[in-house]
Amino acid sequence: MKRLILIFLLLAGPVFAVQPSEILSDPALESRAREISAGLRCPVCQNESIDESNAPISHELRVLLRERLVAGDTDEQVVDFLVARFGEFILLNPDRQGANLILWAAAPAMLLIALLVGWLTIRRRAPAEQQLTEAEQAELERILHS
Repeated sequence: MKRLILIFLLLAGPVFAVQPSEILSDPALESRAREISAGLRCPVCQNESIDESNAPISHELRVLLRERLVAGDTDEQVVDFLVARFGEFILLNPDRQGANLILWAAAPAMLLIALLVGWLTIRRRAPAEQQLTEAEQAELERILHS
């Protein structure tokens, strides 16, 4: 039973990342804050959103995000403010334009190139159908019937 509780707490850890003191009293603003923070990367954890991370910087970012929402910023203004301050790295899903377009297109392009190279390699190795000469056919018949 203790192991089950420990496993549950380890798996549910990110759920408890947002502290009760951070939660806004206005449910609409809190919902917006959660939606925005789910798309922002923790600078320390790098593969977790700030909503899931327990890192101190994530706490500070969640508080800053909520302060901006309370001040009247739109969702886009909050995200733009954080991107201006931390760079596009903070976005879990960066925009698909400019230099980022190269990154988004690189993986599918590499997959297509790998498939093409593999197909060409297999195609070249396939034996071409060749007919035996009469002498080779006669020799084959002699070997098979002896």
